Amino acid sequence: MALAYSADSIWRNRAEFIHGREEIVAFLTRKWNHELDYRLIKDLWAFSDDRIAVRFAYEWHDDSDQWYRSYGNEMWLFNAAGLMVHRHASINDLPILEAERLFHWDLGPRPEDVPGLEHWDL
Repeated sequence: MALAYSADSIWRNRAEFIHGREEIVAFLTRKWNHELDYRLIKDLWAFSDDRIAVRFAYEWHDDSDQWYRSYGNEMWLFNAAGLMVHRHASINDLPILEAERLFHWDLGPRPEDVPGLEHWDL
């Protein structure tokens, strides 16, 4: 997956600043070890020749079984080779009870019959 990013890719994720593939791999490893049973809805917001903006919501829990719904926006910039050179993510985490979860499909990609964010009251 890290090969989708340029070797010198720069990210901002919440308050963390990440530089290069090696730091991206370390960041994603930490993220995926912390954000468990992750279910994501991500919608395209806008795009141009070398830029994409998305908005998203996802639910996950940590190793103490505290559930969260995370909301955010990402902006991506790509180079001429199609590799991501910049990723800027603004994300807010809302603690929720397990009973408040909305995204209940089996782990894996969002099923085709689960609507995008415009259909949710989030």
